[in-house]
Amino acid sequence: MELNELEALVQAVAQGSVPPEEAVGRLRSAPFTDLGYAKTDNHRGIRQGVAEVIYGEGKTAEQIVGICHALLENGQSRILITRLGKKAAKAVSKEVALTYHKLCRIGIVGDMPEPNGNGTIVLAAAGTSDLPVAEEAALTAEVLGNEVLRLYDVGVAGIHRLLAHTQDILDANVIIAVAGMEGALPSVVAGLASAPVIAVPTSVGYGASFHGTAALLAMLNSCASGVSVVNIDNGFGAGYQASLINHARTGGPV
Repeated sequence: MELNELEALVQAVAQGSVPPEEAVGRLRSAPFTDLGYAKTDNHRGIRQGVAEVIYGEGKTAEQIVGICHALLENGQSRILITRLGKKAAKAVSKEVALTYHKLCRIGIVGDMPEPNGNGTIVLAAAGTSDLPVAEEAALTAEVLGNEVLRLYDVGVAGIHRLLAHTQDILDANVIIAVAGMEGALPSVVAGLASAPVIAVPTSVGYGASFHGTAALLAMLNSCASGVSVVNIDNGFGAGYQASLINHARTGGPV
């Protein structure tokens, strides 16, 4: 169960449209379901506002299906599956209604939500080779209820391509900057923006890029203020963090 579903259930009880005993039945399930190979966290959405996400890499299709069924049976209406291989996705789709995005290896069970964040997340990717990581970030943010504006192939090798979107950068509430090679893009973006910039190094590049280590170190040493950095190729982490920022409450205590 997710936080908005809990709020709706409490309101329904208060309005008399759902009997208290029915509400108790919905909430009665244990905080986790033990499947032997996994323990699904049924109350994560209540605690954190975001329900459990499945990391698909290293799991069999049967395990992923079992986890999906357990989450759905305990009230989770939408499931994000990251790093889901094409073969596993095909097998999973036979058991649950799955939308698969092969470029970034993301599977989504359930409908996409309407955006309810405080503003727009701008996602700037340096090159076409960075798109798998960039799309992982973008889809993660969209599944979590954010409007995402994609700016693709705007790397510093042709900086006029980025500067053509200066107004979009200025209007952003959060920015995700994805780059491999020397990893310069986040510093340039942060030098233009007033919003927080989340830098994502990718493993794209020639030998001395060391599979993204060069970009990671460059981003960690950015001279521009307001840059935070996630791990190499961690589009999911960037999209999740951007969503937290974009949903931050600014009006005081709830």
